[in-house]
Amino acid sequence: MKKQFLSAIVMLIMVSASAQKLKIQEGNFKNLKGIDTYSLIFDYTDVQIPKFDNEDDFLKDKMGKREEKKAGDGERFKNEWFNDRPDQYHPKFIESFNKRFDDGKVGVTEDAADYTMKIHTSKIYPGYNVGIVRHNAEIDATFTVYKTNDPTNILFSGNYKDVQGSGAMGYDYNSGYRISECYAKLAKNIAGEIKKKAL
Repeated sequence: MKKQFLSAIVMLIMVSASAQKLKIQEGNFKNLKGIDTYSLIFDYTDVQIPKFDNEDDFLKDKMGKREEKKAGDGERFKNEWFNDRPDQYHPKFIESFNKRFDDGKVGVTEDAADYTMKIHTSKIYPGYNVGIVRHNAEIDATFTVYKTNDPTNILFSGNYKDVQGSGAMGYDYNSGYRISECYAKLAKNIAGEIKKKAL
């Protein structure tokens, strides 16, 4: 029984690792050599939520359930859903990316720079934590790099699927926190590829 349990854990780790592998869509990491600063743009156009037709349907469902329990909670959820992006996801990505380069050799910022890195999130699965049962949040995202004044000339574009953030030892009851950890993991993955292949 113990061997079966350990085998299952190993399989889960392997599946998770393969799901988070980079799929190159265009360009080459060599094109990024010499770039020390990227201006970040986060794009959520047409983001999909699993089990829902679109983001609007997701919000309608979650807001309705909360509004039934307490007046005003539906709108509060909607505001938090969108505010979590600049308040939690973006800072977590920036912090996670920049700390991978201790010497400050490469960094990302939301200020203007000669080169832009666009993070287009195409899927968000918020995950859940109801105490005895939980599931990590997941995102699918494409990162694209181009010269800021020439966005049609793509230097690199790659996609990650099912990027999961690690929970806070199981105490990640807030969906915004769970999702922000996905962006920390995404940033770690991207920074790692740049360190290996573009420096």
